[in-house]
Amino acid sequence: MTRRTALMKLGLSGLSLPILSQASSLFGEPKSVTTPKQRLIIMFTPNGVIPDQFWPQNNGVDFEHKAILKPLEPFHDKMLVLRDLHNKVRGDGDDHMRGMGCLLTGIELFPGNVMGGSNTPAGWPRGISIDREISHFLQSKNETRTRFGALHFGVGVLDRADPWTRMSYDGPNQPVAPLTDPYEAYSKLYGNVREKKRVRAVLDDLKSDLGKVANMLPHSDRKLLIDHAKLVERMDREYSSEGSVANLFSKPPELPEGIGNLNDNLPRLGRLQIDLLVNSLVNDFARIATLQFTKSVGQAKMSWLDIEDRHHTLSHEPDKNRGAYEKLVRINTWFAEELAYLLKSLEATPEPGRNGSMLDHTLVIWTNELGKGNDHTLNNIPFVLIGGGLGYRMGRSMSCENSAHNRLLLTLAHGFGHTIQTFGNPSLCQGGPLNLS
Repeated sequence: MTRRTALMKLGLSGLSLPILSQASSLFGEPKSVTTPKQRLIIMFTPNGVIPDQFWPQNNGVDFEHKAILKPLEPFHDKMLVLRDLHNKVRGDGDDHMRGMGCLLTGIELFPGNVMGGSNTPAGWPRGISIDREISHFLQSKNETRTRFGALHFGVGVLDRADPWTRMSYDGPNQPVAPLTDPYEAYSKLYGNVREKKRVRAVLDDLKSDLGKVANMLPHSDRKLLIDHAKLVERMDREYSSEGSVANLFSKPPELPEGIGNLNDNLPRLGRLQIDLLVNSLVNDFARIATLQFTKSVGQAKMSWLDIEDRHHTLSHEPDKNRGAYEKLVRINTWFAEELAYLLKSLEATPEPGRNGSMLDHTLVIWTNELGKGNDHTLNNIPFVLIGGGLGYRMGRSMSCENSAHNRLLLTLAHGFGHTIQTFGNPSLCQGGPLNLS
């Protein structure tokens, strides 16, 4: 008897058991805590910064927080501001495209047909991004494997897919789309909670049906039947447990209805995404996450800041346009405030099973595709590191002595115990990992 025939005799569709057989991955089983967890969050904001209102004047522990970094001052002792770090990847594509596509991959873009602001169209990057590289490494080991490995959240990211809208890649020509809708993200993370009652209602009938066909299958198929029966028994136990969620350290955050994915809702959407991100890490759904605000060449209109100009358009204005200058400072300061909200959420959340806070075990990186918007430079790319977990010496500003940013990407991998020798373009890894200790 074929598998399809057996399913038909159960009165089930051919999709029923395959779908249910994936349900075991819906439950995050608590792991025994033996070694501290290490986590990485990379937050992206676009179109460069205003250098004289961003970079500290001095290196060392006594660096000052200029206007843009002022919201991060409460985290001074947990901050590491990396200066003089450049994206030296060249090749096809304009600076926005290479700034975005090479930011986490450190490797050239393929030739392609996406035309930017130059005469050299390009395609997707030639390699994996560091967030996915580290995630794959963690997923390869039982003690660090999680349900998703990595999660990617977006705020105001357009539905279209091109080198300006994607920063994470699972390999050459493999862009990873961020979850841009909080309701979509909630469904991905906690859909099993909402469907609990409905699934629970069919389990008893399903167990009975499996028993009916036990003697109808040949010996070669009985092991499959036994495996399904065990899965149903497990699901029955989990779905019949008390409460609305099973095996979660923390309940899902409240998600208000009816917030459209619209420009004027970006502040509320951003906070919802941050809440979902933090909760997903608390429940150990993933150890790696990204948070992407808009995109390279992002044209958000920050009306909540009383700014009616589009962000990318403003970033092209010359320095002497003081009105545009002041607006860009306010925009970047707002991004810093959203980062501060994320950091406060992590700091206020106890580390499950250990002393300290989630921030003590999480490294958060704030970065950008450009160093400065109106000259499209890929030099002095902002990299602000905040938090613990990787053993870096924090509470300072330091020069990276004009290094390629590939060395930082390599450093992150080594921080997780993934001691690869190069990452991205090997020629840009000379000098090896940065010394951040």
